[in-house]
Amino acid sequence: MANILKKIYNGDKRELKKFEKLAKRVESYADEYSKLSDEQLQAKTPEFRERLKNGETLDSLLPEAFAVSREGAKRVLGLYPFHVQILGGISLHYGNISEMMTGEGKTLTATMPVYLNALTGKGVHVVTVNEYLSSRDEEEMGQLYRWLGLTVGLNLNAMSPDEKREAYECDITYSTNSELGFDYLRDNMVVYKEQMVQRELNYAILDEVDSILIDEARTPLIISGEAEQANGDYIRADRFVKTLKEDKSDDDVDDEEDHGDYKIDWPTKTISLTRTGIQKACDHFGLRNLYDVENQKLVHHIDQALRANYIMLKDIDYVVQEGEVLIVDSFTGRVMKGRRYSDGLHQAIEAKENVKIQEESKTQATITYQNFFRMYKKLAGMTGTAKTEEEEFREIYNMQVIAIPTNRPVIRKDRPDVLYPNLDSKYAAVVDEIKERHANGQPVLVGTVAVESSERLSELLDRENIPHAVLNAKNHAKEAQIIMNAGQRGAVTIATNMAGRGTDIKLGPGVKEIGGLAVIGTERHESRRIDNQLRGRSGRQGDPGETRFYLSLEDDLMKRFGGERVKDFLDRLSDNDDDKVIENRFITRQIESAQKRVEGNNYDTRKQTLQYDDVMRIQREIIYGERMQVIGEEDSLKDVLIPMIRRTINSQVDMFTQGDRSKWRIDSLRDFISSSLLSEDETDAIDFKTITVPELKEKLYDEVEKNYNEKADVLADPSQMLEFEKVVILRVVDDRWTDHIDAMDQLRQSISLRGYGQLNPLVEYQDSGYNMFEEMVSNIEFDVTRLFMKAEIRQNLSR
Repeated sequence: MANILKKIYNGDKRELKKFEKLAKRVESYADEYSKLSDEQLQAKTPEFRERLKNGETLDSLLPEAFAVSREGAKRVLGLYPFHVQILGGISLHYGNISEMMTGEGKTLTATMPVYLNALTGKGVHVVTVNEYLSSRDEEEMGQLYRWLGLTVGLNLNAMSPDEKREAYECDITYSTNSELGFDYLRDNMVVYKEQMVQRELNYAILDEVDSILIDEARTPLIISGEAEQANGDYIRADRFVKTLKEDKSDDDVDDEEDHGDYKIDWPTKTISLTRTGIQKACDHFGLRNLYDVENQKLVHHIDQALRANYIMLKDIDYVVQEGEVLIVDSFTGRVMKGRRYSDGLHQAIEAKENVKIQEESKTQATITYQNFFRMYKKLAGMTGTAKTEEEEFREIYNMQVIAIPTNRPVIRKDRPDVLYPNLDSKYAAVVDEIKERHANGQPVLVGTVAVESSERLSELLDRENIPHAVLNAKNHAKEAQIIMNAGQRGAVTIATNMAGRGTDIKLGPGVKEIGGLAVIGTERHESRRIDNQLRGRSGRQGDPGETRFYLSLEDDLMKRFGGERVKDFLDRLSDNDDDKVIENRFITRQIESAQKRVEGNNYDTRKQTLQYDDVMRIQREIIYGERMQVIGEEDSLKDVLIPMIRRTINSQVDMFTQGDRSKWRIDSLRDFISSSLLSEDETDAIDFKTITVPELKEKLYDEVEKNYNEKADVLADPSQMLEFEKVVILRVVDDRWTDHIDAMDQLRQSISLRGYGQLNPLVEYQDSGYNMFEEMVSNIEFDVTRLFMKAEIRQNLSR
């Protein structure tokens, strides 16, 4: 059974066989294209583009396009891709991860699929882990693409939106993963389509794909804004609502007299201003119309102040302790420290209780790398270390890891791990080995897991007067320089295990003869990939080299997973002295077993993060899709706006007219109509004693149409009416969506507690998240209704 599964999942050989045939076809054009003049070779780009327009596919063009890119690289860069690099390029074109050892020329490998896919004009993104590498690769490889007639852009954090837009419009764009993600989020916060910088996400090649899609996958991208600098507004709203009195008249009492300033509907726990309350608000704040577009924030503050003062009950819903408002869990009666009400309600309660209003940042947009990169039509990646995570790549990203053979056989010697009883004896042995190799002139790269251990080792080498460089990862350009010098005769370099991604250690003169680069690991990382990355610094392109890991029982990984079994083994093999050491394959096997367990745990964590974010992904796609529809509209948004208002009318009228007429909540219904739809006189003209529900709805629909047409007449220019519609919808959507993200984040943090009640937290999150989203959509439609219907049209609207 295991063998069958292996055949199914290990498709490397099968895929490579298919790629071999294609690679030979690419190489078959070599002689023909080498005889072409520069102009003839460059003319191939417009020819390919024309053939694509006429119905040919990228797959059918692959052999010729790869051959053109290959010949171009020879002429422009002085580099000619090997057979194995062609294989790697083919793998990338088909959306796989090409696992290629360090020094096998991944950057050059990518030029062929990048060139081919850029011919469509839909954009290719080459993604690197930092801006130094993006700039370097754009400068070096950009020469080839420009020579072949393509446009190349570089997207950096410091660029203006116009510069970014220009970079994204290019056939090929170099960028970091974080900048791509943040640009996507920012694009979905703009008001006008022209403000967007990205095009549709077409094809991306991720350099160091495991670093981007696995190591960084647990940390979502977040754009935050200051939630409320308007603490004064909360206080002003609180002072105002404290002057109001409740309307306690019964719904069945039908008289025209005003009884109070606000009305509470206890069955739904909603509260709203009555017509007298609205008038008092206008007088208090000096407004002509409370529900004008520019007063939306104030209306929100008043709504929350009403809830805080008259619905939220002290010592029942919340308590005040040491000047802080703390939520009380309604199920357990316990204080929920660290939790805050969303949507500004917590600040409103703080204003009510006259305690310090806590300013807090609010998440305005968020996405995980997993969900961002899965939006590309085609995704590919390169790294030296992906095989250990191939299950995750396949399950999460639907990408297969293809191990590309090396151009020359690997002759590096990977020695078994050695284990010491404590850190002191381990470091002493490491220093001795460095000293010995340094004396022979052999370059040594020492990998550490943490900054502290690199500093400790540096001090020990200083005492022995051994000159060395310590890698400071704060400066990427300097990092690359140090790593490149690490292969020179006598060089000793201390670096973190992750150091040198994207850079290549080339051996200096005479180094091959003395054994090549020696790599010493001072600790095993919890991920085998990182260890393999460090090993891979040595033995590039058939160079000699040697690697070994030095471990101790006090290492973090050994303490967590090595445990008593390894210690007992050590005691059985050695006498009781501090310098005892084991060099045994058993240790290596134990460590790898521990690493597999940690990797499994980390995978589960990332998978769970993705499962939770998938709930937000579906909601995000709906909201961003609706936003795009609004932003992209060029004629009228009437077909979006009117149905929203009709749905609000239906839900509100249905809520207040349940059962027979004697049970109708007429006052609440009248308040909804007068505060959200019609003028007071128009509301008073409705005979609630005789009108039926269908008649009432129909009447309100007609009034909505009439109101819409009147506004359209005032704004005689259709473009102004469209602008007004956009302002109303986008303001509400953005405010409510931001509040919803915040609420979902709080739900995510608290949901695990439901596991104690034998409930599945993920299912609970999905259910609660769905209900919260439905409520948000309903609130959006209600706010849009009130804002549109009650706004008075004036010229020069601004958002």
